[in-house]
Amino acid sequence: MTLKKYLVLLFVFVFFTNYAQQGKTEIVEINNQFHLIRNGSPYFIKGAGGDTKLSLLKEIGGNSIRTWTIDNAKTILDKAHEHGISVCIGLWVGHERHGFDYNDEYSVEAQLLYFEREVMKIKDHPALLMWAVGNEVDLFYKNFRVWNAVEDISKMIKKHDSNHPIMTVTAGIDPAEVYMIKNYCPSVDILGINTYGGVQSLSKSVKMFGWDKPYIVTEWGPYGHWESPTTDWGVAVESTSKEKAEFRKIAYNYITSDTNLCLGSYAFLWGHKQEQTPTWYGLFTEDGRSTQSIDILNEYWSNSRKNKAPIIEKFQLNGLEKEESIRVKKGSECFFTYDYFDFENDSLNFEFILMPESTDKKAGGDFETTPEPIKFNIVRKNTNTLVINSPKKTGAYRFFIYIRDNGNNVATANIPFYVK
Repeated sequence: MTLKKYLVLLFVFVFFTNYAQQGKTEIVEINNQFHLIRNGSPYFIKGAGGDTKLSLLKEIGGNSIRTWTIDNAKTILDKAHEHGISVCIGLWVGHERHGFDYNDEYSVEAQLLYFEREVMKIKDHPALLMWAVGNEVDLFYKNFRVWNAVEDISKMIKKHDSNHPIMTVTAGIDPAEVYMIKNYCPSVDILGINTYGGVQSLSKSVKMFGWDKPYIVTEWGPYGHWESPTTDWGVAVESTSKEKAEFRKIAYNYITSDTNLCLGSYAFLWGHKQEQTPTWYGLFTEDGRSTQSIDILNEYWSNSRKNKAPIIEKFQLNGLEKEESIRVKKGSECFFTYDYFDFENDSLNFEFILMPESTDKKAGGDFETTPEPIKFNIVRKNTNTLVINSPKKTGAYRFFIYIRDNGNNVATANIPFYVK
């Protein structure tokens, strides 16, 4: 072997050795407290679920993102690494409710082999923080063999990658799931828990149900639609962007209060989606504007000088609150009143949208179509009031207000009402 060839091989060996070490994540227990150690330093996850707007996430002090699938993982990891952000890579384990049959040995083996090929491509990436094997596979399931599949996938990953811990993610937490994971998935190092209103009792539930390993709050945000008040015609009432931000404060204080088992969290959703409404869960609106909840994350993580979102203090229809099951007559005048302010006194733009109530409502975050907006007649408008004629067709509707500033921020609210 020539000296030149030897030096090239030495360089390649050193480069890839450092490449792997740069992304090493460990779990350590000190005095009954679990800690995440990344590249030799303590690492508390201040994360978000999604892979867009990483510059903003970095600006407000975020340090990690979470994906739900391994699709396009290399591109996401590269982009995150450029921003100094780590990635929890999800492996979308098939759901029974979507037709995956865990009695079909061929399908189960094919899924395992697919994941093995994909894991091998990215296991040494410096941005990789950990693996999340499955997301809410416990939702509406009956076949417990899914936990055998989770364990087989976890064991496979550990065989190839000793540098990154493994998590599985459940929909909330209950004793049955804790029992199944503890007994059937010994290779799982961390429990990921998606929770919304339940975050207030989460640390107590974790201990009560017998989970004694670390956990991460893998989704958290406003009250879920299943936890919210409903109208007397059965639709959930959505919080305003201000109310969501206020609850984010409460939720994050609960998350960080568990210093023994909790390794951090991923705020949901670092993006936007239609789920019940176009604004329920997204930290951004469809046009990419930031809501007040991002200001709350900034407050806890960094307190940068980010321009703050406007705030809607009040939004009423005919003097009634959104929770009051408001009914109006066909074609009648509807008086919408609203109070608002902006911290920086920015110039504000107002948009109002009328939609029929969504009829495409799914479970578990599955894709939903957004209702088409309906044209409406404006009777009159001033600084704090908009009067329109209600639709001439009987049914359930929502009226949305968006207040945008010139700093790429937005405030949102909507009122469900019924035309009789």
